[in-house]
Amino acid sequence: MADYDLAIIGGGLNGVGIARDAAGRGLRVILLEQGDLGAGASSASPRLVHGDLAGLERRRFLRVRAALAERDIWLRIAPHLVRPMRFAIPAHADERPAWQLRSWLLLYDRLASRAPLPRSATVDVTHHPVGNPLKRPFGTAFEYSDCVVDDSRLVVLTAVDAAARGAAIRTGARCTRAERGDTWRLVTIDRGHRQVVTARALVNATGAWTATVAETVLRQPPPKLATIQMSQIVVRRLFDTDNVYVFQNSDRRLIFASPYERDFTLIGTVGHAFKGDPAIVAMAANDVAYLCDAANRYFRERIEPFDVVRTVSGANLVMNPANSRAAWDGAMSFDHGRRKAPLITIFGGDVTTSRLRAERAVSRLTPFYPMSPRWTATAPLPGGDFAWSRFENEVDEVRARWRFLSEEHARRLVGAYGSYVKAILGEARDRGDLGPAFGPELTGAEVHYLMKHEWARFPDDILWRRSKLGLTMPAADRDALAAFMATVSSELACGAR
Repeated sequence: MADYDLAIIGGGLNGVGIARDAAGRGLRVILLEQGDLGAGASSASPRLVHGDLAGLERRRFLRVRAALAERDIWLRIAPHLVRPMRFAIPAHADERPAWQLRSWLLLYDRLASRAPLPRSATVDVTHHPVGNPLKRPFGTAFEYSDCVVDDSRLVVLTAVDAAARGAAIRTGARCTRAERGDTWRLVTIDRGHRQVVTARALVNATGAWTATVAETVLRQPPPKLATIQMSQIVVRRLFDTDNVYVFQNSDRRLIFASPYERDFTLIGTVGHAFKGDPAIVAMAANDVAYLCDAANRYFRERIEPFDVVRTVSGANLVMNPANSRAAWDGAMSFDHGRRKAPLITIFGGDVTTSRLRAERAVSRLTPFYPMSPRWTATAPLPGGDFAWSRFENEVDEVRARWRFLSEEHARRLVGAYGSYVKAILGEARDRGDLGPAFGPELTGAEVHYLMKHEWARFPDDILWRRSKLGLTMPAADRDALAAFMATVSSELACGAR
């Protein structure tokens, strides 16, 4: 008998989504990730959960409707990670006419007819806060509703839920060889130790490494795929409103400018073909300049490449880079046969439709396993057991119980952990009860929690994926954090013996 029903290689959003779905249907699941969860393209998305407004221009009406339905599901099951926002599109005289934008948004409202979010509206930016950061020639903008998401937290909490339902999550575990017969025999190097596990089915969810893993680990013909790089820039905060701005660039691309970690603005996205090592994805200088120029067409406060405090890039695969639908929805193949255990290959796609992709992938295995029905559309992620409209109430309740927290600190904790905040703060009566401080907000108690329950092993796992505190943490505090994590790691290792 095989050790597991399903083995998954790759701990990005596709991989953890499949692990969660399958574990919740009663399958024995193991996930192998050679580095950290979400360390690739899953932490380099535009951080949007939306219906893809530009899809209307390409007549992808069914795709837009499906994405809007998924947006509303995410808002229900992850209200701490997914936040509704008002998106504003200034009407530009040299781009799409105002009547066309308004028509799009009326259709967008219609396709999201059951959504709980406010409908689109026309705004006179000369008398509205949304116009404050914009150049004066813009007199009209159109507002509509969509959502933003903390993409890397979404990956981690999906894995946490998978583990709570019985899945084995192994980070720092590289699969070096997979032999296929009636079952899969996987040879792994798990944190320096060679192990062999068997599984009745296998998922290759390694993102930009899909073809490499197929050829070198699975010894299967590598699929003919194209690799694309998607990049954003982070600059100081350019506006005080909570809107997301959508700019029409001169090449007809839509560029987003979103509030980011309180004091910053995220601007993106620019994409192009990529060649090289997916582990080393750097943003080219001309891409940085492109996004700066796109923002400068609209914002009064000019930004230059030297104003960029961080670039965010990731590589992923598409079947056909010219097919925008493939880039958004991803791709999946299913292979099985006589004495050939099932193999699912899945890659690409956006955050919005990731839950649905995982559901469809696991459903392909229903002829091989008895399993319970689909369930992920209604079950909240860990900490998400409250209505999205009560987010501010959750922040107020946290501040009322732990009075030593600032509003900003409480808001960040609720936004990252939801109702699981109590597992970090416990019975603390003052800041000192939470252990050493690393920067203005990160505490020893939170670090300990992340290492014990969320697979954090190194400072970057915490500073850039479990949070974005790396944007503001001084170098001395980073060094102190590394030393503290080494101590905690030793304590956890001793406790596990």
